[in-house]
Amino acid sequence: MSTLPPAIRRQTIGDLLRRTAQRLPAKLAIACGDTRWTYAEFDALVSRLAAGLAQHGIACGDKVAVLARNSHGFAALRFALARLGAVLVPINFMLKADEVAYILRHAGARTLATDTGLADLARAAAALDTQVQDFVWLPSEDPSEPVAGMASFHELAACTAALPETPLQSTDLAQIVYTSGTESSPKGAMLTHDAVLWQYVSCCINAEIAEHDVALHALPLYHCAQLDVFFGPAIYIGSTNHITAKPTPDNLLPMMAAHGITSFFAPPTVWIALLRSPLFDQTDLSRLAKGYYGASIMPVEVMKEIARRLPRVRLWNLYGQTEIAPLATMLGPDDQLRKPGSAGRAVLNVETRVVDDQMRDVAVGEVGEIVHRSPHLMQGYFHDDERTRAAFEGGWFHSGDLGTIDDEGYISVVDRKKDMIKSGGENVASREVEEMIYRLPQVSEVAVIGLPDPKWVEAVTAVVVLKAGQELTEQQLIDHCTTHMAHFKAPKRVVFTDALPKNPSGKLLKRELRKAYVD
Repeated sequence: MSTLPPAIRRQTIGDLLRRTAQRLPAKLAIACGDTRWTYAEFDALVSRLAAGLAQHGIACGDKVAVLARNSHGFAALRFALARLGAVLVPINFMLKADEVAYILRHAGARTLATDTGLADLARAAAALDTQVQDFVWLPSEDPSEPVAGMASFHELAACTAALPETPLQSTDLAQIVYTSGTESSPKGAMLTHDAVLWQYVSCCINAEIAEHDVALHALPLYHCAQLDVFFGPAIYIGSTNHITAKPTPDNLLPMMAAHGITSFFAPPTVWIALLRSPLFDQTDLSRLAKGYYGASIMPVEVMKEIARRLPRVRLWNLYGQTEIAPLATMLGPDDQLRKPGSAGRAVLNVETRVVDDQMRDVAVGEVGEIVHRSPHLMQGYFHDDERTRAAFEGGWFHSGDLGTIDDEGYISVVDRKKDMIKSGGENVASREVEEMIYRLPQVSEVAVIGLPDPKWVEAVTAVVVLKAGQELTEQQLIDHCTTHMAHFKAPKRVVFTDALPKNPSGKLLKRELRKAYVD
């Protein structure tokens, strides 16, 4: 049997861009600020950038960290590293210097790419006993000057040398993505090229990402949802991609109108902010056809409001986690109101179960842990065999999410194991209480947490943001809950606030609320 050269059958993240550029050379691929690249221009620039990085000393297998906001520079670097065979390590730009330094040390990154706005943080973190020896400056959405002492993106991308041949294979490591985590230290999920690409296929099929889409990418690209559920599959299939670093209603709504955006992803908190904006009813959103959400379940009342105010928009709920690249299950447009609160069923290349502690399937309606098998899955946690073994115990990946499954196979996430409130000897799912509070028309946002209590052990506590001009008392909210649900589930305390803490991806930071209100 003859052996074919490995590159003949290879499919990596870098390869897919070249293939899209061959199919759609003149189509607009990237738009960010004043920058516009067709697919042919994007592909050629990525190759030059990869060659420039190679000339700069970055080799196949090297770990390159990125601490930057969304930009065309970030997008190009992502594909240049993949083409070179270097390993992307995206970092949350909301972290403090010592938290960034932990990831740099743990990943063994010797190069750190950053932008002008984050250059000081990048240098401060790199100075904290890391292996970082070199910095790469990336251009931003708004015009900015290169940072002195850093290799310039523009100079690297002007390289005329040939891109060196690499032994890169589809099964090689493409990225290490660190979980935002609540544990003592973040975990680095190791994802290969083929894991990410199998996930792209599931996204294109189940989320109907299509060549004719005009997509707006506004949530941070360091996060696997925006990077690999939306941006990567859109490049794979050949969509047009508008990139911004400003996920605020004042920026997003005018962009949607000006560019005829047809596809947009955001967590429920951002959708709520759009609906509450005074610009919303003044903005032409007639082209918007596909709406995606994740990170948390869309409150039913908000879903109904979207259906009423954006009747042409079809909604998808996408559920998963970093370790599965990250898409695992999907609830499609036809099921949004038929199965409210559900995370849907496993996508094309995923197998999902809900199990008890003995890995037995739970009965319909019973609570168990959600587990997965899939070619999307990570190889394991970088330099962490113990937590890798625990995550894959029993031959399935353990999500850490508690859920139920119905008689049609639809999964509902009840809570994270860590977020289940133990009140007065009873388990209370915070999401169930949140859904009940969202029925109150005065409520804009709510997060339910458990706080230490001498009587209840944990007191169910609702932290509430009211809509502008609305009034609601603590007792009115509690009475509403006790009227419609068991008394032990109703909040024992209510806190009214102006805003809930969120990370740049729009995900509620319940740990920050617990910290703020523990006393």
